[in-house]
Amino acid sequence: MHRKTTFPLTLIALVASSVNGQGAVWSQCGGTGWSGATTCVSGSVCTVVNPFYSQCLPGTATTTTPSTPPTSTGGSSTTSTATGPSSTCGSPAPGSGTLKFVGVNIAGFDFGCNSDGSCTASAAYPPLTQYFGKDGKGQMTHFVNDDGYNVFRLPVGWQFLTNNVLGGAVDQTNFAEYDALVQTCLATGAYCIIDIHNYARWNKGIIGQGGPTNAQFAATWGEIAAKYKDTPKVIFGIMNEPHDVPDINMWAASVQAAVTAIRNAGATTQMILLPGNNWTSAATFISNALKKVVNPDGSVTNLIFDVHKYLDSDNSGTNPECVTNNIADAWEPLAQWLRCNGRQAFNTETGGGNTASCVTFMCQQIAYQAQNSDVFLGYVGWSAGNFDTSYVLSELPAGSGSSWTDTMLVSKCMAPKAGAQKGSTS
Repeated sequence: MHRKTTFPLTLIALVASSVNGQGAVWSQCGGTGWSGATTCVSGSVCTVVNPFYSQCLPGTATTTTPSTPPTSTGGSSTTSTATGPSSTCGSPAPGSGTLKFVGVNIAGFDFGCNSDGSCTASAAYPPLTQYFGKDGKGQMTHFVNDDGYNVFRLPVGWQFLTNNVLGGAVDQTNFAEYDALVQTCLATGAYCIIDIHNYARWNKGIIGQGGPTNAQFAATWGEIAAKYKDTPKVIFGIMNEPHDVPDINMWAASVQAAVTAIRNAGATTQMILLPGNNWTSAATFISNALKKVVNPDGSVTNLIFDVHKYLDSDNSGTNPECVTNNIADAWEPLAQWLRCNGRQAFNTETGGGNTASCVTFMCQQIAYQAQNSDVFLGYVGWSAGNFDTSYVLSELPAGSGSSWTDTMLVSKCMAPKAGAQKGSTS
């Protein structure tokens, strides 16, 4: 598993209970099996997120908590109305408590890709049974019908798309295999993110900075966009996790080239996800360079910032235990910046182990994003698809055919229908 970011975060003190026996803001205050504080410090209110988890959210309660738990949307519905965070950029527009997108990555076509941008096309492992992969169709159908998911991210290696030819046209045989996954995704009714999973590189060379030219990168995106220009539920994910890119302004020019190619190919209305540097870390995303990327008409309509955030000790997404909800270090400052600039972001990779610590911190992260859904569109977990259930961040449901059982993290926190009975007919 590739590394997600290169700097550690300390455990956020806000998740601890106060000395007075009341929960601090953002701390847990209830849920199945909870034995800690059930009241919150002044200025926050204990709010039901799902049957397993209640959290101290900023604001003042305007309604009382009902005796029965609510139906959760993306782990984010609340039964008490809490005032959204303040803003210094005019009147804030706090979110509704419901995220627009919740989903999971369906991995396989990215297999064989490394964080230096080297990919072996033959190592791609389509997550579809007709290609001897896992039952990606069954997984996605289950996630939509049983869990309420509505988006899937479908990572693929650039080398697979062009059959290892830099600057070459998209290989139609390989593209047909990848398109089979896209069409399977679309058939569920979900949105489908096409994600080139190359870390801003081709075989160690950085796009537009000594490696592939912007024209070569844009040409690939132009061909992809032409294929899906009339498919509104396709989202274009420009590039997975650029990192250690020397010049952010030159990288913004590379992203601009891809955006222009996508729009000029006729895909004029779909969302395009713009990735920053440092593994697209939400904590370090704020970028005036990426803010300058525009559509051919000069607008920024449907140009969404692409961010990632993991919850383990080094933010690498490689450890089973979680230690942070990322709120103070990442989501609060990013929410403020997005509001000040009239923009939105999409957390297209996040996840954790199937452990109690990850349930706690992931529920907190989701609750905060939902409370700020005016600027955060949603989240996509890492990962299902061809990963085995033994994989440390597996969100692969166990079972097959008509019966699936979700992982602990999905069933208790990440699924919009968190807390619902699993293993139902898909």
